[in-house]
Amino acid sequence: MTDVWIALGLTAFAGMATGIGSIIAFTAKRTNYRFLSVATGFSAGVMLYVSFVEILHKGGEALTEAYGEYWGHWVNVAAFFGGLLLIAFVDNLIPAAKNPHEVRSEKKTAPLHEPDAPMPDLRVNTYAPSSASASHSGDANGHDPKLMRTGLFTALAIAIHNFPEGLATFLAALHDPALGVAIAVAVALHNIPEGISVSVPIFYATGDRRKAFLYSFLSGLAEPVGAIVAYIALRFVVGTENGAFPSQVMGILFGGVAGIMVYISLDELLPTSRAYGKGHDSLFGLIAGMLVMAISLLLMR
Repeated sequence: MTDVWIALGLTAFAGMATGIGSIIAFTAKRTNYRFLSVATGFSAGVMLYVSFVEILHKGGEALTEAYGEYWGHWVNVAAFFGGLLLIAFVDNLIPAAKNPHEVRSEKKTAPLHEPDAPMPDLRVNTYAPSSASASHSGDANGHDPKLMRTGLFTALAIAIHNFPEGLATFLAALHDPALGVAIAVAVALHNIPEGISVSVPIFYATGDRRKAFLYSFLSGLAEPVGAIVAYIALRFVVGTENGAFPSQVMGILFGGVAGIMVYISLDELLPTSRAYGKGHDSLFGLIAGMLVMAISLLLMR
């Protein structure tokens, strides 16, 4: 049971990083976009390397033991692409206009930590003078229903994204806590920009920093919630009397987790990293993430 609590703790840590992103948005005098570029590239490097070198390999070992050398590899490949299709389906549920990985420009984030900065009009993607904030369709207290809806949709989109991410972190940590730490750090780094994405529209809609932080924080809690729901469901359906999962089930789950993490890296992290950075920032982050993960795996042997 101790392993379950460790895995859940790491998953919660990764999810709560959205709150860190929100804090950065409200306190940093200037958002360091090059840092975000390197950090998200680093996260992608960790996820890609560990998926192909460690998780997919572990899944293959478990499945070949259960189904034989030939069919075990076939099931492993099917599980990998099944994970890709699952996260692609989840991603397709979210309208493109509410993409949680949209890059927020310096002009859009400046009013969060600089009260005198001009207020941008997020709905038309243009920047109005500071007096324009009063011309929005909201009430006299600055409440803007349309912007609030945008912020809530963004929070919901991130929550939906974070369910499979939480499952990936939890299962990896449940099988190998050291590996779970590496994945939790990678997921946490990529959750920081998501926290900013939730905070911006909600703050502009309400003028309330606490409310913007709260929604940002809650969107990240979908990761441990998703992990708990998945774990309970798996224990109920395929769990043994002592609470463990059969090796073939773990093998299929590992193959699916590898597919989920590869999709997240290629579809979300790398494009976001390139959008935030300059030159080869994203590539440097990617290589650094792979190198750190490779050395970590060697030291853990």
